[in-house]
Amino acid sequence: MREFNVTGVCLKYKHYMVDISGKLRQIRAMIDKGDYFTINRGRQYGKTTTLLGLEKAMKEKYIVISISFEGMGDESFSTPSEFCQSVLKKISQALRFTSVPKAYREEWLNTKVKNFISLGEHITNMCEGQNVVLMIDEVDKTSNNQVFLNFLSLLREKYLLSQAGKDLTFQSVILAGVYDIKNIKLKLIQSGLHSPASGQEKTYNSPWNIAADFDVDMSFSTDEIATMISEYEKKEKTGMDIFEVSKSIYEYTNGYPYLVSRICFLINKKDKKN
Repeated sequence: MREFNVTGVCLKYKHYMVDISGKLRQIRAMIDKGDYFTINRGRQYGKTTTLLGLEKAMKEKYIVISISFEGMGDESFSTPSEFCQSVLKKISQALRFTSVPKAYREEWLNTKVKNFISLGEHITNMCEGQNVVLMIDEVDKTSNNQVFLNFLSLLREKYLLSQAGKDLTFQSVILAGVYDIKNIKLKLIQSGLHSPASGQEKTYNSPWNIAADFDVDMSFSTDEIATMISEYEKKEKTGMDIFEVSKSIYEYTNGYPYLVSRICFLINKKDKKN
């Protein structure tokens, strides 16, 4: 039985959902171009649901590695070795639930990778002859961390070298979180957790300054809200004016995904009691 979802990721077979195919096409175009970018939006703004939709939409063309930093404890960020091995385990686990060959999945688990130099070499080897997209959700869970800063620097260096034809790396990297990680380096400096090397590093040079602008509107328009209301109306047959109801919901919520779903959830709940 389908319902309006207000917690966690939305799933088509379980929940009434807004049709976000238009947004996915815009994001897919960025990935096809080879853009690296960040999706930073507020809590419950549909980031995780969007990543899941992207993963399904791209699996025919790309090897999609979709992982999350949720649940990665402090020990995973204690040293470069711990971080590298934790990330490789996450990647292998994520690929287990895709159609990639088992041998390729297991090859990601390389116990010899103990630092960022060896991690960079391993990524080169694993991306050779492959179109690989890396998506990391909840990326700002550990953003106050020097090891993570080094990881971003590695991704940036490999991206720049690949653009010059001197390296192989991910086709695209998407980082999703609440805060804009472009400012992570400055944040670490201000908190005393990072000191730029004299003469070797620019204080305000972000490790993610390669990121393309992400201008996709993640809020729901009246027409998009109507796609969800239409699905509900097909089942419940209330006789509502779908456009007018969708318009009213938009006016109350300004298209904030959580509020849209919450209003629908509460109205449905009240209707079921009557």
